[in-house]
Amino acid sequence: MKFLHTSLTVRSLEASLRFYTEVLGLEFERRRAIPENRAEIAFVRDPESGARIELTYWEGKGTIDAGEQLDHLAFEVPDLDRFLAAARAKGARVAKEPYRLAGGSGRLAFLLDPDDVWIELIERPPASA
Repeated sequence: MKFLHTSLTVRSLEASLRFYTEVLGLEFERRRAIPENRAEIAFVRDPESGARIELTYWEGKGTIDAGEQLDHLAFEVPDLDRFLAAARAKGARVAKEPYRLAGGSGRLAFLLDPDDVWIELIERPPASA
């Protein structure tokens, strides 16, 4: 398993992108809408460590209550079905069963940690030869 990123819920994608790039010096990587979730995301990266933050704007979410800023932690797993079976055997709670986003090539699923923090599991497709 490989740690990929931390996702933060933001009130304004533009203001957050300015803060993380101009104030903190992170590098902009990419941005895209996710219509089926009524969300838009953008990734910024620390050029020194490679650590990534996913900034998530939820359309229609006017306020963010204390504790809602952390959206999820993301991990890449080589075999999503195998990982979920092992996690379930250890008592893990699955919040979302495996699915694909429109236009995406990988599969996603979500677990809940003991405090209900969402843990995203991403299975990327095998590299083409």
